[in-house]
Amino acid sequence: MTREAIFTAAHELFAERGFDGVTVAEIADAANISVKTLFTYIGSKEELLFSGQPTVLDAVVEAVRSRRLGQTPLVAAGQALLTAVDDQDRGLDPLLRAASSGPAARSRLRAILDEAEDALARVLVSRRDGPRELAARRLTAAQIMVLVRAVTSAEVADLVAKSGDTDRRRKEALKDWIRDAAGQLARGLQATGP
Repeated sequence: MTREAIFTAAHELFAERGFDGVTVAEIADAANISVKTLFTYIGSKEELLFSGQPTVLDAVVEAVRSRRLGQTPLVAAGQALLTAVDDQDRGLDPLLRAASSGPAARSRLRAILDEAEDALARVLVSRRDGPRELAARRLTAAQIMVLVRAVTSAEVADLVAKSGDTDRRRKEALKDWIRDAAGQLARGLQATGP
């Protein structure tokens, strides 16, 4: 319960004032614990951006793992991202919050994205794969993560923010962008031009 109270307090404060605008002491105070107690549950403030619950990254990896026969890993990952736009539990909000926060939060986000790429590469591997196939699996994992990383970019955030005055319109704009970006990746970078 204490861990849950810490993450709840942190997320509420981050939503209100941003990651950099909140101190660890304020989070501890909001969770009714001491700073020392807080650090028995977490290793750093950056860990508080992610609740320890399944994330959109877990959903992407699972979608690739359990994709339908004939479905490409990129399509499966794209569908997981589209679902995440509306998902309260495995949504994009923690990633977007981290991406728009300070350098320490972005550093933590990069580490988590790297871990997700490693997980994707492992999911794609077959027992019969040799060195060439393993390198190809890594490339596929990296392509999927390009899509995920771009979703958290400042440019996509700006596009979404300027797409409409309602939450529904902004979500639809993000979904349209994900579909377009996945299509561009599927067609290959040559097709998109400079």
